[in-house]
Amino acid sequence: MSKAGRDVTAGESTTRREFLRRSAAGVAGMAALPGVARGGAKAEDPPPAAGPLKVHPTNPRLFADPTGRAVYLTGSHTWADLHERAYDETPAFEYGAWLEFLAAHHHNFMRLWAWEHAAWMQFTDRMIRYAPNRYVRTGSGKALDGGAKFDVAKLNGAFFERLRKRIVEAGRRGIYVAVMLFQGFSIEQKGTKGVDRRKGNPWDGHPFHRDNNVNGIDGDPGRSGEGRDVHTLKLPAVTRLQEAFVRKVIETVNDLDNVLFEVSNESHSDSTKWQYHVIDLIHAAEAKLPKQHPVGMTFQWDHLRNGRNADLFAGPAEWISPNAEGGYRDDPPAADGRKVIVTDTDHLWGIGGNAGWVWKSFCRGLHPIFMDPYLDARTGGTLDRKYDPIRRAMGQTLRLAERMDLAAMTPRGELASSGYCLAKAAKAAARYVAYLPKGGRCTMDLSATPGELAAEWIEPVGGKVHRAATVRGGARRALTAPFDGDAVLHLTSAANEP
Repeated sequence: MSKAGRDVTAGESTTRREFLRRSAAGVAGMAALPGVARGGAKAEDPPPAAGPLKVHPTNPRLFADPTGRAVYLTGSHTWADLHERAYDETPAFEYGAWLEFLAAHHHNFMRLWAWEHAAWMQFTDRMIRYAPNRYVRTGSGKALDGGAKFDVAKLNGAFFERLRKRIVEAGRRGIYVAVMLFQGFSIEQKGTKGVDRRKGNPWDGHPFHRDNNVNGIDGDPGRSGEGRDVHTLKLPAVTRLQEAFVRKVIETVNDLDNVLFEVSNESHSDSTKWQYHVIDLIHAAEAKLPKQHPVGMTFQWDHLRNGRNADLFAGPAEWISPNAEGGYRDDPPAADGRKVIVTDTDHLWGIGGNAGWVWKSFCRGLHPIFMDPYLDARTGGTLDRKYDPIRRAMGQTLRLAERMDLAAMTPRGELASSGYCLAKAAKAAARYVAYLPKGGRCTMDLSATPGELAAEWIEPVGGKVHRAATVRGGARRALTAPFDGDAVLHLTSAANEP
């Protein structure tokens, strides 16, 4: 198997200081990457984000923009892209550089990470802080982190200003944004409680902790030391505050085209009804407003028992991100149109995956995205280049998607001996995309297309295109990649291509 098809391996790291020094735009060493603008030229952006998106009416594996154009989403996301998430001595997150980084890799999607709490995290015994917070800290007395107590009756205008500005800036680069509303890692220690007491407890920094607000809100009436009840419907006073926050987010971003909503990142498995409630709230609130945006429900991570993909499919969300159950990590099942499926390495590996997984997902009608450690303080502010094949492969799938009538393409694994094929199998205007994880020889069933097809082979990471002789359809045909390693075969009726 080629380097593109393997799991990521050790590679070069670039420090934050070097990263910012080597490019005024904040993109480290991008000129060395194939398919990326060189010599100071502006990176190639995806088409402008036009929306709001809706589930495509004829191919519900995809979104559609208001013009009816099918939209395939793929890209990277990182933990500090909305809130500063850092040790005290770590520089602020360079959001402009982050957008340049996404554009340089031709990505068109990111999750904008929400953090409900103000301090501490389960992975470290050092103080780690999050800002801006969603509530103002103007209450009398000190919270557990040493700052002023929260007044949870007052939302923080600075948070909403930053939220809107960052979405607007992303939209200018053709990037759609999943606006995350809540955070499962803000209310509990996710399995480290009682295992290593030196680690931080984010619940101690949460505004709904009874010691952190002046409003008498207690998100842990059972004194468990965590706030699991906050992501349920058990506490009506908390639910009302959450509803007010969601309505304010909607008011802030409703007029923007490049918005998707995401209820929460990896809330626990008892959060299902609460998440359904939030989705219904968004749908009802936006029904009265000029624009309606798709809402997502993503994998419920729980150290007690994981959430089920079945609950994602059964819910009212337009898009979902499943866990590894069913093969999404190694052999992704084909999307059947019940939901738009955004396969996220965050919910499959944490940080992991490989370029082959990206192409497998694409050929199965899924939307692959990558949890990118980027320049996170947790990794010492380094850019680890071992993840470049994943970053670049996502951009290559988007470039190919932009050449197609994507709405007409459906997963047809039975048409390729490799099992990975996205196709419009027809007499005319046909198109076939097959991924070969091991490269070499592939047999294609072209029975539905009797005419001639133009053929090309694409390197999955670098994107180099190797033209090949035309192929006669009407039967099963064997074709062999002209280079070693994994490969992408692209066949199309000659009239489709300039």
